[in-house]
Amino acid sequence: MTTQQRYNQVVSWFAANAASAESELAFANPFQLLIAVMLSAQCTDKRVNQVTPALFAAYPTAEAMACATKDEMLQYIHSVSYPNSKAEHLVGMAKKLVSDYSGEVPHSLEELVSLPGVGRKTANVILAVIWQEPTMAVDTHIFRVSERIGLTTNSKNVLQTERQLTRYIPADLIPKAHHWLLLHGRYICQARKPKCEQCGLQTFCRYYSRR
Repeated sequence: MTTQQRYNQVVSWFAANAASAESELAFANPFQLLIAVMLSAQCTDKRVNQVTPALFAAYPTAEAMACATKDEMLQYIHSVSYPNSKAEHLVGMAKKLVSDYSGEVPHSLEELVSLPGVGRKTANVILAVIWQEPTMAVDTHIFRVSERIGLTTNSKNVLQTERQLTRYIPADLIPKAHHWLLLHGRYICQARKPKCEQCGLQTFCRYYSRR
């Protein structure tokens, strides 16, 4: 099986079986998604969704959040992972949005990663989810699933995985494919005990064929 053939089969299976896949983070606009994704680093979406309603109500705009102190922010996000650094980053991000982008979330990778606390993965999520750009945000789930299925081979880092995935997945499907692979890794192809018996990708999964 060639690499392209494997990609074609995997994409076809997900398109038929996970057409409704989408982010599990709760948000109503680009600013809220940016906050949620920043909070989700090494934290569950469930926990983030418990924290954000009160946070969004208190700081509905970048202008409002830019006026907050780190300690005020901590009152809302103290239960997420690494709350101190995230509180500092959120306030810094909001201030830069106000000073450089009129309070609006920018549309380019270069502008997004210039914001405090925003790395390439977070920026790619925003670009894909909000503007349907063909960007692939690679987290630990996607890194693992891609290697197991056989979409990547001996990928050394998330950037290598990102480049391989965006090379072979049709551009218009890349935003959706992010959710396909992430959710598959979260619920089926789990790190310690993958649920291979429940997986519809067995026929063309490299990991399963080598068991």
